[in-house]
Amino acid sequence: MRLSVLAIYIALCSLLANGCSKGISRATAATVLSLKGKVIVGNAERNDFRPVTLKSRIHDGDSVRSARDASIDLALIPGALARLPGDSEIKIDELSITKDGNETAGGMRDRLARIRLIRGKIVIVFSPGDTSASHFAINVGQLTITPDSDCLFSVWTDSKTTRVTCTRGHITASDEAQPTVTIAAGYFQQWPTARIQTIAAANDASAQIDITESLEAGEQLLDQAAALQNRRPF
Repeated sequence: MRLSVLAIYIALCSLLANGCSKGISRATAATVLSLKGKVIVGNAERNDFRPVTLKSRIHDGDSVRSARDASIDLALIPGALARLPGDSEIKIDELSITKDGNETAGGMRDRLARIRLIRGKIVIVFSPGDTSASHFAINVGQLTITPDSDCLFSVWTDSKTTRVTCTRGHITASDEAQPTVTIAAGYFQQWPTARIQTIAAANDASAQIDITESLEAGEQLLDQAAALQNRRPF
């Protein structure tokens, strides 16, 4: 009898512990929203690539390369959308979500996306929403770019020079060798630089192009994400 009571007590404690457990994190994958031209995905270290299709799922460790005149639009995590135009490359460092317990629907507590821009340009729309925390970061060499809530911005690099242009919201860029820089809408910063102050995009032709391309890409990315959500929820 005592053994039965003890077994029930242990089972009850286990259920209570599981009910109050911390969120469970799991890796997720980026979804292809649209595709133009030749884009490949795979392992850059092994030079093992395959063509991207609209059904492709892009995971941690994958590198994505776009040919000249190509482009790809991605939903990295809910609230973080990206456009990779032609002659560009990114590596996915981490895509993950954290949910309450073993719930299969709802209960999302945290979303994380970390990517690395190897070359070329990327345009990001970051709209985290209010229901769960979202964290996003882009690394370019030693530079780390993180957005504020509801941001639209672009990052460009040729491996020697990096330009970060903010179209909407605020973004933060930190470099181990220099003070952290906050870039407001309509401004940009370029590395390496001796300047701490950001520069108005209106004073630079390349930054003006960044703004124009970001506005166009941002609208299209949001439309595509809305269409995807109508087809099937994240």
